[in-house]
Amino acid sequence: MARKKKIIEMEIKDNIFSNKSVGEFEGKKIICKGGIKGQRVKVLLGRKKMDYIEGKILEILDKSPIETEIGCPHFGSCGGCTYQRIPYEEELKFKESLVLELFEREGIKDFNYLGIEESPRIEGYRNKMEYTFGDIEKGGPLSLGLHKRGKFYEIVEVTECNIVDKDFVVILKEVLNYFREKGIPHYNKKSHTGILRHLVIRKALSTGEILINLVTSSQGEINLEEFKDLLLGCEKIKGNIVGIFHTINDSLADAIKVDELNLIYGRDYVIEEILGLKFKISPFSFFQTNTFGAEKLYSIVREFVGDEKNNVVFDLYSGTGTIAQILSPVCERVIGIEIVEEAVEMARENAKLNGLDNVEFIAGDVLKEVDNLKETPDLIIIDPPRDGINPKAINKIVDFNPKTFVYVSCNPVTLVRDLKVFMDRGYKIDKMKLMDMFPRTTHVESIILMTYCGLEDK
Repeated sequence: MARKKKIIEMEIKDNIFSNKSVGEFEGKKIICKGGIKGQRVKVLLGRKKMDYIEGKILEILDKSPIETEIGCPHFGSCGGCTYQRIPYEEELKFKESLVLELFEREGIKDFNYLGIEESPRIEGYRNKMEYTFGDIEKGGPLSLGLHKRGKFYEIVEVTECNIVDKDFVVILKEVLNYFREKGIPHYNKKSHTGILRHLVIRKALSTGEILINLVTSSQGEINLEEFKDLLLGCEKIKGNIVGIFHTINDSLADAIKVDELNLIYGRDYVIEEILGLKFKISPFSFFQTNTFGAEKLYSIVREFVGDEKNNVVFDLYSGTGTIAQILSPVCERVIGIEIVEEAVEMARENAKLNGLDNVEFIAGDVLKEVDNLKETPDLIIIDPPRDGINPKAINKIVDFNPKTFVYVSCNPVTLVRDLKVFMDRGYKIDKMKLMDMFPRTTHVESIILMTYCGLEDK
């Protein structure tokens, strides 16, 4: 017979990246996902590790002293935000301290730290959301929103979410009410039966253009003409709907995969404008979710690169080619590598749209494609996914031995891991700046400038 797991109460004494809290019980360290320093929490104890015990926060018993704001009405039930109740100034200090403590703990020091840039918008900054159809509770009415915190099946209707553009909430309500009236069932992730799966909304905040993508299984029919007319006839939507899609996804996984993609209205992209350049963004293209924050982020990258002309620049993990195109005025040639073919197609289109003829984009895995690059770069830009640089690729990248690297990271944990390799290979960190791209969440971007100083002087 399995032993019943123990439930304890403790105060969170510290926080560490990524999104983990540290407490103590009977002289033993407890580490949980989530939580804020100063909170008193109820914790379910889990597996014992070498020097700590895993825990799961079940309930917040007392707020932290820094939680002084009311925040979002969905906070606590929704699994999205973490810092809704913290004043924004305190949130910035908190994120900053976590990153700097991580660097200190890993022995990375003696560089010029330039502080943390705040997001131009704290509310309504997200330009893309993926909502899930489900029910609030088992057998309950149809729901549309985000996963309940710590749950896989239950859905919270985030009708007052304050980090998304207001049009997202309007569209969510219209779509939910429509399908409730029609009695169309959601896709059940246990039985794998049902129809409605996801609703994806993307809005170019600089232009107001909107893409909407309804994702369903193939187990029933949707009146797509009526659905289209519902959206186009909604006068509460302030932006301009330029494209509506229907995606069929019969994958068993709870992720948006495309078996069939149909454009049922308009065009298949929105146009976003950043730093005077135009970017086409298609339904599945990666693009920074904070448009105006991205302008700040890329301005920092541009500032770190400086005005000195570079002959050849590599932009690794280049996405839709935003950084490559922003740097094109100070480069003879920029070569971007991105594994997502659709993003590369968009990058090429965007370069044409902006009249740039000195940028080139390669579709492929950085690990393999760097072997085919024959040029000697002056500068390499690295903007990898959360997992950081592939360990098998990092030494290949350093082997190009450019005088300068600029590393843009969305995950400080994998960043410090990778920085140690660069430092061991003779590079020193000149400066770092943080950029808060995701207010009210645990995430923060880091921008690092590294220059080659030789193995003896590093």
